[in-house]
Amino acid sequence: MLEFTDANFEEEVIKSELPVLIDFWATWCMPCLKIAPIVEELSGEYQGKVKFGKMNVEENQNTPQKYGIRSIPTLLIFKNGQVASQIVGMQPKRNLEGKIREVLG
Repeated sequence: MLEFTDANFEEEVIKSELPVLIDFWATWCMPCLKIAPIVEELSGEYQGKVKFGKMNVEENQNTPQKYGIRSIPTLLIFKNGQVASQIVGMQPKRNLEGKIREVLG
């Protein structure tokens, strides 16, 4: 699981050849801590097909602001440098997997 920052966002996400799932989170956010193991599990299952990473909204404010992240956890899936899907709030694994599959086609 990668750590995305405002500094590496362009290189790691926008220019990525693979779709990228970003988990926007914060240390004090309980739903974020609950969804983290699900995202971790999916990152193993989709290794080589989707790039997974997290972005701490406390430490990185430009990117969340640019993409209108108002509540966390929010997961964005980027494809070809564009937001292809958005998931807001705690969701079961099957919902996350459904969104990943949609983006993969």
